[in-house]
Amino acid sequence: MRRQPGSMNVSLTPQLEEMVKRKVESGLYGSASEVMREALRLLEEQDRLQAVRIEELRAEIKKGLESGEPTPLDVNSVKVRGRERLCAQKKTPARWRAS
Repeated sequence: MRRQPGSMNVSLTPQLEEMVKRKVESGLYGSASEVMREALRLLEEQDRLQAVRIEELRAEIKKGLESGEPTPLDVNSVKVRGRERLCAQKKTPARWRAS
């Protein structure tokens, strides 16, 4: 038995089958095939976005690796600067602070 081009049988769990039926019954989709096409389109979009995120992450990692030798983090220095900024903000009226 040959299948028609563009035609495919798919087995779904009872929960997924019920979801597809609800989508069609809601009137948002005209058929189960429309629901499946939309689901696959969304899966494709998700895959594309994930690939973009991975490339961005790789670029950021490369940028970090090429930025030079690492320097140790001085936590106390960070705390001192933060406290100085907090003190300065408390002395400046809220309406004059930069957002």
